[in-house]
Amino acid sequence: MFGSLIKKIVGSKNERELKKLWPIVHKINSLEASVETLSDQQLQAKTVEFKERHAKGESLDALLPEAFAVCREAGKRVLGMRHFDVQLIGGMVLHSGKISEMKTGEGKTLVATLPAYLNAISGKGVHVVTVNDYLARRDSEWMGRLYGFLGLTVGVIVHGIEDDQRRINYAADITYGTNNEFGFDYLRDNMKFSLDDYVQRGFNYAIVDEVDSILVDEARTPLIISGPTEESTDKYYIIDRIIPQLQRGEVQEVEANTLSGKRKSYTGDFTIDEKAKSATLTEQGVLKVEKLLKVDNLYDPRNIEILHHVQQALRAHAMYKRDVDYVVKDGEVMIVDEFTGRLMPGRRWSDGLHQAIEAKEGVKIENENQTLATITFQNYFRMYTKLSGMTGTADTEAEEFHKIYKLDVTVIPTNRPLLRPDFPDVIYKTEMEKFNAVIEDIKEHYAQGQPCLVGTISIEKSEVLSDLLKRQGIPHNVLNAKQHEREAEIVAQAGRKGAITIATNMAGRGTDILLGGNPEGLAKQWRKSNPEATDEQYEAQSQAFKAQCAAEHDEVVKLGGLHILGTERHESRRIDNQLRGRSGRQGDPGSSKFYLSLQDDLLRIFGSERVAKIMDLLKIEEGEAITHTMITKSIENAQKKVEAHNFDIRKHLIEYDDVMNKQREVIYTQRREILAGQEIRESFLEMLDETVEEIVASYCPDKVSAREWDWNGIGEIVFKCFNLQLDLPEEVLSRLNPENFRDTLKEQALEIFRAKAAEIGEEDMDRLIKYFMLDAIDKQWKDHLLNIDHLKEGIGLRGYGQKDPKQEYKKEAYNLFMEMIIRIREESISSIFWVRMEHEAELEELEEEQRSKKLVFNLADEDRPQEPAKSAKLAGRNDPCPCGSGKKYKKCCGK
Repeated sequence: MFGSLIKKIVGSKNERELKKLWPIVHKINSLEASVETLSDQQLQAKTVEFKERHAKGESLDALLPEAFAVCREAGKRVLGMRHFDVQLIGGMVLHSGKISEMKTGEGKTLVATLPAYLNAISGKGVHVVTVNDYLARRDSEWMGRLYGFLGLTVGVIVHGIEDDQRRINYAADITYGTNNEFGFDYLRDNMKFSLDDYVQRGFNYAIVDEVDSILVDEARTPLIISGPTEESTDKYYIIDRIIPQLQRGEVQEVEANTLSGKRKSYTGDFTIDEKAKSATLTEQGVLKVEKLLKVDNLYDPRNIEILHHVQQALRAHAMYKRDVDYVVKDGEVMIVDEFTGRLMPGRRWSDGLHQAIEAKEGVKIENENQTLATITFQNYFRMYTKLSGMTGTADTEAEEFHKIYKLDVTVIPTNRPLLRPDFPDVIYKTEMEKFNAVIEDIKEHYAQGQPCLVGTISIEKSEVLSDLLKRQGIPHNVLNAKQHEREAEIVAQAGRKGAITIATNMAGRGTDILLGGNPEGLAKQWRKSNPEATDEQYEAQSQAFKAQCAAEHDEVVKLGGLHILGTERHESRRIDNQLRGRSGRQGDPGSSKFYLSLQDDLLRIFGSERVAKIMDLLKIEEGEAITHTMITKSIENAQKKVEAHNFDIRKHLIEYDDVMNKQREVIYTQRREILAGQEIRESFLEMLDETVEEIVASYCPDKVSAREWDWNGIGEIVFKCFNLQLDLPEEVLSRLNPENFRDTLKEQALEIFRAKAAEIGEEDMDRLIKYFMLDAIDKQWKDHLLNIDHLKEGIGLRGYGQKDPKQEYKKEAYNLFMEMIIRIREESISSIFWVRMEHEAELEELEEEQRSKKLVFNLADEDRPQEPAKSAKLAGRNDPCPCGSGKKYKKCCGK
C-alpha cells in the first residue's frame, strides 16, 4: 500500500531514470540547428575533433550531446532517418551500460548507432552483437553507410570468413557479428600458437541486440569446441533396438504402513517426468533391459555406462519429438531452438543424447565429442569493460540480468501511443476445438482483408494448422525452421492486405512488419524473378510497389491493422510478448488474442486440473470457450514457475562455470605471456626451482636421516625430470640435509641446462622452451577439461552423502587444476632436459608442425578437433630407455 503511494508521489524507479535523461535530450535538440548548417566536410571533421578532445582527457559522457547531435544529422543526410527523442534516450541508456527495452518497430537498429558512434571515438572498438548472420550483414551494410560518412570503419563477423578477414574486421571501429562467432573466435584465439594469428583485440564495449534471446535463452548451453573420441557408435544402435520393446508405465499411490499411509508404486517398464524432461526405468524395466542386453546386473559399476545410454535412449524416444525439438534435414539431426523456432546447425545435445536421437531416426551417428575449449555466454560477455543491450522484452527477466550481468533494465516510452488492444485468452477443452476456433477467426479476418499473424510454438503445430487452412482454401505463408532461408522475405510482407502468416516463435526475427507490405522487399523479389530487366525497368517497378504499398497501408489501417493470433502460450512470457509486439508498431492499429486448450503442454503439465474443475463447474459444452481472469492468472503463474526453473538451470550452469572460468583465465593468460615471449627463460627457471622444491618436499623429510630417504624414488624422479643420474658418495650422504640437497640438485640441473643451451644456442633454447611449454599446456588443459566433464557427471551423487555437490565440485576442481599445473611443469622440464637436436632444421620443423595445427583447425568446423601435436626429438617412445633398464622408453622413464 505504502509502496504504491510513494510511486504516485515520486514516480517509479524507471520514471525517475527517464526524468534525468530528458534535459540531455533538450540539449541535443538545441544543437540541431547549428549542426544542420555544417557542410558534409565540416560534419565529417567533427569525428576527428571528438577523437582529439577525447585523447586530451575529455570524457565520452561530456562529448555525448554533441556526438549524438552529429550522429542524428548524419542519419538524416545518409539514411533519410532522423532519431526520435525517445531513440536518443534509448541511446543514452545503452551508453551508460544498461538494457534499453523498446517496443518492436521503435527502431532499435538506428538507436544503436548513437552509442556505437560515441564509443568508437575512443579507438578501442565497439562490438554490435546480433542473433544471426543475416542481421549482422544487413545492419553492418545499412548502418555502415552512416558510420562511413562520419569517417569510421565497419567490420562484420559471420560464419565462413577466413582469419585474415576476421582480423581486419575486428580492427574496425565498429564490428557487427553473432554471439556464436564472437565466442568461438575467443576460444579459437586461445588455441593458436602465435599472437600474430589472433583475430580479436580485446573487449571494450558491446551492444547486444535481442539481449534477452542471447544472454538468457541461449545462455542455457555453453559454447564448446570439441573433437571426436575414438569410442564405437555401435552401442547406440544396439540399445536403440530394445527401447521400443519397453512399455511406458505410471506412478500410482497405494495404501501402505508408512507415516503418510501411502507409498508410490510404478507400473510398466519406465515412467516419464515431463516437467524435468526425464525418463526413469522401473524395477520391472531394469530386469527387462538386463534380459534384452544379456547383462547380469545393470547397476554393476562396469555397466554404469550402459545404464546411462539406456536412460538417454529412453529420453530420446519418450521426450524428444521430431519437428518439435529437432528436424531431420539432409540425413542430419538438427536442433530447433525452442525460443526462436530457428534451426541450430552445428549445435549438438551433450552426454550421448544427440547420438541416441540419431539412432532413433536411423541416420549416421557422429562420434561422441571430447571438449577442447569451452565458455558460457555469461562468462564471455562479462569480459567486456562495458556491456549493454536492447530488446522489446527484457523487464520480465530484469532480476536475472541484474544478478548475472549487473545490467539494469530501463523501459523506454514509445514514440507514439500504443493503440493495440490485447484481448483476454480463450480456453477450450481439447486441442481440436481450439484449432477449429482459430480457423474460424482466421476466415473471418481473411474475408475482411485484415492481415493475420498466427503464432505457434512448434513446427509440428504450424504444419497441422497449415493443413487445416489448405482444406479451407485459404492461401497463407508458413515460417518455421524449415523455411528459415525465406525468413526476412516472409516477415516483411506479413502486413499486406489479406496476408495470412503462420510462424513459430517470433523471437528476434529482426525484420519489421509494415502494414501494406514492404516495397523494397517486393522490388527485390521482382528483380530475382526478372534478372534480364534493365535498371530503368527496376526503378519503375520499385516506384509502382511504393504506390501500391502506400495505398494498401491506408486500407489495412482502416481494417484494424495486423491481427495477432496466438495458438498456445509459450513457457516464457517474453516469447508471448514478442509475438504480440509484432502488431501496433509506431502508433499503428492492431489487436492480439490467444487461443488455448487443456491439452496444451503448459496447461497439461503445470495447471490444467484447476482450470478443468472450473470448466466442469460451469458445465462448458464441447466447442464452447471460457474466458476468465482467474484462468489467465493461473497461466501466468505456470509461466512464472517455468521461468524460475529455467533461471535455476542457468544459475546452476554459471556457478559451475565460474570455477572453470578462473582456471581458464589462468591458462589463457599464461599462454598469451608465453606467446608474447615475456620473460620466457625466467618462467622456465622458476618452474625448475619449483620442481626441485617439490621433489625435496616429497622425498626428503626434515627430521629423518638422509640415509633413510627414498633414494630409489628420488633417483627415478630426478632422472625423469632432469636426465640426471644421482651418484652421491658416503661422505656426502652423512652431511646431507633437505636444504643443501635442494641447493646441490638445483645447481646440477642448472649446469645441465646451461650446457644444453650452449650446445643448441641461447636463442633456439628460448624457442624450444616456448614450444614445449605451449605443447604441455595444451595437452594437459584438454585432459583437464575431460576430467572436469567426468567430475560434473558424478558430483551430484555426493548429495546422498549429505555433502553439498557445489562445494565438493569447487574443492575437487581445484585439486584437479593443481595436479594439472604440476603435470605441465614436469612435462615442460623433462622435455627440455631430454630433447636431442641433431640439426638446426628440426626446430623449424617442430614450430611448423605447431603452426599447421592452427591452419588445419581454421579450415575445420567448430566441432572438429585440432591435429594432434607431433612429439619433439625426444628419446623415441619405442626406443630403448636411456637409463639402461633394457625396457622401451614408453614403458620406463617416459611412462
